[in-house]
Amino acid sequence: MKTLIAMCLASFATVALANETSPTPEQYTYGTKLDIAKVISVSEVPQVCEVVPAKMIYEDHQGQRHVLEYHVMGDGCSLH
Repeated sequence: MKTLIAMCLASFATVALANETSPTPEQYTYGTKLDIAKVISVSEVPQVCEVVPAKMIYEDHQGQRHVLEYHVMGDGCSLH
């Protein structure tokens, strides 16, 4: 019985945490006004020579967490 209760609580906590830390991604476009107080994470840029999607998670000045999707040039282009 204790195991069942623990499993239920763990699954509830996982769902609550996923809902709290996974806001709907926002698509960046040129001119988008951003309120960035703290950058939480930025995705790694792959070693390719093309435009690739990237993601940044940040908090605004109200403490709300945001996920921003945008495009960057890959890090695999050489300047020879």
